[in-house]
Amino acid sequence: MKKIEITTEFIKLDQLLKFAGLVMTGGEAKEVVVEGYVSVNGEVCTMRGKKIRPGDVVSFDGEELEVVAGEAYPS
Repeated sequence: MKKIEITTEFIKLDQLLKFAGLVMTGGEAKEVVVEGYVSVNGEVCTMRGKKIRPGDVVSFDGEELEVVAGEAYPS
C-alpha cells in the first residue's frame, strides 16, 4: 500500500488519482471514477469530487493508496 501525504484537510478523489500518478489527466480521472473503477474504503465511489481525508484508502487498477496527514495539517 502506497502512502500519499497531503498537507490540507482533504483532497478530491479525482485530484488524488492524478497527484498519485495513477492517471495522466483530469479527464481520465473523471472517466475512471464515473465508470465505477475506483473504491474508497472498500466501496465503489462514482463521485469524482468526493473529499478524501487522512485515513481513507483508495483503490484503483490494482493499486491501494492510503492518505496520511502531512506536517502542515496534523491529524
